[in-house]
Amino acid sequence: MDVRGDNQPYDDINVTPMLDLAYVLLVIFIIMTTATVQGIKVNLPKASAAPSLAKPQTKAVTITQDGTIYLDTFPVTLPELETRLRGYKAVNPALPVVIKADGVVQYQKVVDVLDMMGRLEITQLGLVTQRLVK
Repeated sequence: MDVRGDNQPYDDINVTPMLDLAYVLLVIFIIMTTATVQGIKVNLPKASAAPSLAKPQTKAVTITQDGTIYLDTFPVTLPELETRLRGYKAVNPALPVVIKADGVVQYQKVVDVLDMMGRLEITQLGLVTQRLVK
């Protein structure tokens, strides 16, 4: 039994409750960080062992319902589109281009863009469509 007077200070501090609190906070922190890092599990595609040095830059030509032509996200006229694509084709001869046209756009606009692609000899060409859901 510890014999002390009422006015005598303690010589040591009991740190056990403070350590218990620190351990509990550490466990909570570890559980919360591992729960947020896991996320959604998906099956990722496999890549080849050798990384590709040059990735082709696909250009998107969009024709809206009102007939406006966009190269990527910038509005252009048909002559501007030809000039810009000619520059991209000079840098990358195998320039891939996709054309996205609204379903109600005038067919002539799409034909004009396709004719221009033929003049520029762009052979990697794709037309974007939407999958029919049954």
